[in-house]
Amino acid sequence: MNLFEQFILFLVSLVANTFSAFSGGGAGLVQFPVLIFLGLSFAVALATHKVASVALGLGAVLRYLSTSNLERQLVLLMLLAGIPGVVLGGSLILLVPDRWAEIALGLLTGGLGVFSMLRPQLGQQYLPQHRDRPGYIYGGLMLFFLGFLNGSLTSGTGLFVTIWLVLWFGMDYQRAVAYTLIMVGLFWNGSGAITLGILGEIRWEWLPALLAGSLLGGYLGSHLAIKHGNRWIKRAFELVTLLISVKLIWG
Repeated sequence: MNLFEQFILFLVSLVANTFSAFSGGGAGLVQFPVLIFLGLSFAVALATHKVASVALGLGAVLRYLSTSNLERQLVLLMLLAGIPGVVLGGSLILLVPDRWAEIALGLLTGGLGVFSMLRPQLGQQYLPQHRDRPGYIYGGLMLFFLGFLNGSLTSGTGLFVTIWLVLWFGMDYQRAVAYTLIMVGLFWNGSGAITLGILGEIRWEWLPALLAGSLLGGYLGSHLAIKHGNRWIKRAFELVTLLISVKLIWG
C-alpha cells in the first residue's frame, strides 16, 4: 500500500476505535467494511481486523490501568468462558455463509439499543448482583455464546458483552465498558486473531496503520468514557447499536 492508502486506513481505524472504546464496542461497523472495500476478501479482512482490534484493548488498558479495579472472579470467568467460544466461532465462520446470521444479529443489536433507550436508569449505577455460583454459571454460559459470536462475526459483539455485564452482573456502563475493552478487546480478539491467522490469511502490510489507529483510538475513547461518565456512554451505546443494526441488516 502507498502512504496515502495507509493514511486513510489510519484515519478509519482511529475514528472507528475511538467510538468503540467510548460506547463499549462496534469498531467493526466502520473498519471491517473498509477493508473489504479496499480489496480484501471476507476471510482475509476478518483476520486482519481481528489482529488490529487487539491494539484497541491495549490502548484501553493503558488508559484504564490507574482507574479501574477489575474483579478477579469476573476476569477469570470472561477468560475461561469467552475464549473457547471465540476459538470455536473463529474456526466455523470460514466454513459457513454468514448473511442470515448478520441479519439476525442486526435485529438483535437494534433491539439492544431500543431496550436501553426505554430504560433511562439502566447502567447508571453500580448495583452488583448474581455473584454466587449459579449466577457465575449462567453468566458464563452467555459469555461463551457471546465469545462464539465474537469469533465468527465482525460488528457489535462487544456491545453484547457490555449490555450483558450491565443486565446480569449489575454493572454501570462505565465499569462494563472497561471490562469489555480490556477482556474482549485484548484477550478475546487476540484469541480470534490467532485462530483466524492459523486457519486463514492476514494481510500484514496493512497492519501498521490499523494498529496505530486502534491503539490511539482505544486510548482516546477510554479517556472520553472516564471523563464523561455513564450518561454519555449510554447515549453512545444506543447510537452505535442502532447504526450497527442498520449496517448488518442492509449489508
